[in-house]
Amino acid sequence: MKMEAVGQLTGGIAHDFNNMLTGVIGSLDLIKLRMASGRLEGVERFMDAALISAQRAASLTDRLLAFSRRQSLDEKAVSVNNLITALADLLQKTVTEKIIIKFDLSPEDPWVFADANQLENAVLNLVINARDAMPHGGGLTIATCVEQEAQDEPLRHVCVQVRDTGHGIPKDMLDKVTEPFFTTKPIGQGTGLGLSMVYGFANQSNGRLSIESTIGVGTTVSICLPKYKQVESDPPFTSSEFSTGQGQVILLVEDDDSVRLINQEVLEELGYRVHVARDGEEALRVFNDLEKVDFLLTDVGLPGMNGRQLAEILQQLSPRLPVLFLTGYAEGALTRADFLGPYMQLLTKPFTLESLAIRVASMLEGDVSAVLE
Repeated sequence: MKMEAVGQLTGGIAHDFNNMLTGVIGSLDLIKLRMASGRLEGVERFMDAALISAQRAASLTDRLLAFSRRQSLDEKAVSVNNLITALADLLQKTVTEKIIIKFDLSPEDPWVFADANQLENAVLNLVINARDAMPHGGGLTIATCVEQEAQDEPLRHVCVQVRDTGHGIPKDMLDKVTEPFFTTKPIGQGTGLGLSMVYGFANQSNGRLSIESTIGVGTTVSICLPKYKQVESDPPFTSSEFSTGQGQVILLVEDDDSVRLINQEVLEELGYRVHVARDGEEALRVFNDLEKVDFLLTDVGLPGMNGRQLAEILQQLSPRLPVLFLTGYAEGALTRADFLGPYMQLLTKPFTLESLAIRVASMLEGDVSAVLE
């Protein structure tokens, strides 16, 4: 990697992360000061500020994983037209009033098999780039289409095109814009991960990204994914209720003290009885001392025996034991087709209280089909 690219990485990423960490640390310090003086009114806004900053940091981490094609994808059948239509209001709010957005959607109602959230993020990134290319306003068209079959491609592709009337990209930069950390913005104003994220997502989804640009005319960026022939009948995994427990026993295995403490408090707040362990060996001892364990919640990357090995041993002792793996880096698991065995699911960090509550309750109720998120 060139030194200038490293400089953009350390400048842009460090700047963004430090801002986010400042939001988290500052908000928590204010909450501690207020609690120490007994002034609890208004602390909710500091909590919200900390949560928003943490979510921004999680989003940036996801973008870093995306361009390197190491993010975990929750792929489902997706109607591209419906996805764009649902995004319409957000996209209009993302651009200025001087930019007019037009939608040109395919009459075929094409579907792809992809991660809907990542596809939404990709489209949003392309729209943001188009907006920045038109500081004085212009026209922005978001189109969907189905490519005709090419002789060298066995699959038809569905393309989402974002066309702007901006200043265009010089020819000598066209080959660089998808490189990690490449950006024309000043240090601190952009990490250069936007198009890299889209490029990485397209490749990870067996698709491609193409860019056509003319100086003074505008730019068209197309993300093309393989067309999905059949529409899924099963609805995606969702729940509108905040699920709580009824005293079920959960064995929580996590080597990070802070993460273990928070997860234990969360689960107990939800109504579960939680027993903790720092590693696989301790988990086995705790398991043997308990009369019954209803659920295993374990980190994948434990010291010594890893979470997958621990789960296999415990399921031999207690068949049909639901197991939820937690990991901050899912690539190693996702590259092995047999990683998730029966009654196992995986949830990637960071996650919200609601997503953990829903997943645990769903698995305890018997919905233990393999899910990656």
